[in-house]
Amino acid sequence: MSSDPSQTPDSPLEAALHTARARILADLTARDVCDAAVVSLVEDAVAHRRWWAEQWPEGVDYLLGLVAQDVQDALLEAYGRWPLCTVHAAEGDPHALAVEPELGPDPHWVCGKEGAVVAPVGGLGAG
Repeated sequence: MSSDPSQTPDSPLEAALHTARARILADLTARDVCDAAVVSLVEDAVAHRRWWAEQWPEGVDYLLGLVAQDVQDALLEAYGRWPLCTVHAAEGDPHALAVEPELGPDPHWVCGKEGAVVAPVGGLGAG
């Protein structure tokens, strides 16, 4: 185990990273896009944000939203837009949900077309 206290399993950083990983994987699973390649994208995003948070420890509260955005960006490059808004699916206007706030605690998936909150990050399968 590393001697760095931020790397201990019960550190705030590790807890935030584990929470982010679990909540993003829950959203990916809820939208049926959670395969091995996608899990690798999540792991890459978590690793990148671990380094980022080590440089800016005050940013730990923002990790969930940032990891969600990182995974969303990686999926856009590899697979296409995710997660798609299901509110307007019948209108034939597929568009991705956005993470708001872009840099803040308590991030949510928001429909940009209506500005309506769809679910908290990690809660796409609820309801």
